[in-house]
Amino acid sequence: MFISKNLQLTSSLLKRTTRGSILLFVAIFGAISFTIIVLGVSGYAVFEQRASTSVYRRDKAFHIAEAGINYYRWHLAHNPTDYQDGTGEAGPYVHEYTDKDGNLVGYFSLEIDEPLVGSSVVTIRSTGYTLEQPHTTRTIQVRVGFPSLADYVFLENANMNFSFTTDVHGVVHSNGGIRFDGTTDSWVRSAKETYQYQSQTHTGVWGAGGPQSFWEYPVDRIDFDSLSVDLDAVMDLADLDSMHFLSSGNQGWHVVFASSTFNLYRVTSNDCYYGNGRWRRFWFQWYWDGDMYCYDIGNETFVATYNLPAHGALFFEDNVWIDGTVDGRVTIGVGRFPVQAPYKTAYINGNLVYAEKSSDDVMGIIAQGDIIVPYEVPDSMEINAGALSQFGAIYTPYYNPNENPNGLKDTLTFFGSQISYTGGGWKYVNGWGNVISGFEYTNHVYDGNLKYYPPPGFPVGSTYELISWEELE
Repeated sequence: MFISKNLQLTSSLLKRTTRGSILLFVAIFGAISFTIIVLGVSGYAVFEQRASTSVYRRDKAFHIAEAGINYYRWHLAHNPTDYQDGTGEAGPYVHEYTDKDGNLVGYFSLEIDEPLVGSSVVTIRSTGYTLEQPHTTRTIQVRVGFPSLADYVFLENANMNFSFTTDVHGVVHSNGGIRFDGTTDSWVRSAKETYQYQSQTHTGVWGAGGPQSFWEYPVDRIDFDSLSVDLDAVMDLADLDSMHFLSSGNQGWHVVFASSTFNLYRVTSNDCYYGNGRWRRFWFQWYWDGDMYCYDIGNETFVATYNLPAHGALFFEDNVWIDGTVDGRVTIGVGRFPVQAPYKTAYINGNLVYAEKSSDDVMGIIAQGDIIVPYEVPDSMEINAGALSQFGAIYTPYYNPNENPNGLKDTLTFFGSQISYTGGGWKYVNGWGNVISGFEYTNHVYDGNLKYYPPPGFPVGSTYELISWEELE
């Protein structure tokens, strides 16, 4: 009996001891778990805080870099040709960045790439960082430039006509009215609300072409009088490389481009062809009563071979014929100073093309007088250029189909820009709308490379435009 009671007491004590050990184990394990959880949450919170701080400082570095870009765009607006931040020395140029209370927050460092010869494109790189985390940087790069007048496929100061066999890929602007029977994929703009065409009143843009949703009129005029000063710049550039040619003493000069060189000839006689008119008889003698165009090369003599000039400009104080393949950047200026009539003429008397389109190959023709495609040219012809006639027209003459069997050509492809004061034209139609002289099919294609990378000396705007924006890694 005594033993039995002792066994029951011992069993009871063992149960209580086991329960106490479990409670103690649970308490210890719970405390450890709680500590681990607290430390984990605290560590996560610290990590998140640090990550958040890092992101905040990276974002701040980005905004500081952006402030550097904005600063230098402002600087260029007031000093368009200063690419050294007003210091006269090579960069980089480091500036402090402060908050609204004037407290120093960080710095931005600027690197400026000035334009290449003949270009207006400036590259700005701005690297920003904060005081607290100077090793964390963000860099932004932008390109800005003056848009040139070669941003148009056609820019005219006169009325214009586009036939049914004309395709236009690019913006057309005329200070006159436009009859548009062709097809386009861009804006056709006239400064006229209405104008007179063959004794009839028409809207600024009209015709059977389209799409008409691209027609706009009236729009602001473009001042052509301001273009007369830009040929001075071409002559100055040509003088730097001794590429200023005076009178030929004969009919003019002939420039044949051969990639990075050109051959120069002196034109000694011309071939002539009949224009509008007819034969008449007087005292048993027949004579031509009408236009006669002596625009083609008859004979010529070789002068020399030259490399394309470093400053990209040739200037001629005489008529000049141009053709060949251009590998580089060059502008031909044609004129005399002081400016006076009769103006000198540029003739494109054969294919004038780039070695490679959409590259750094650029051709410019600036003439005080007309820019003419004469009679003896290929049946299918291509011109790659920005062409500007300050006081004349850009065109091919009307060659009488009865007297000139090769006066009707097949196709002209003009890749670039045509800017002229008195208009121009590439084809002539009869009363039934059939092309009887010039080029039956014409394709005019805008060269986007000319907008911010125009030929040397080409007129450009006066306000920098943003071309590209990117963050550099």
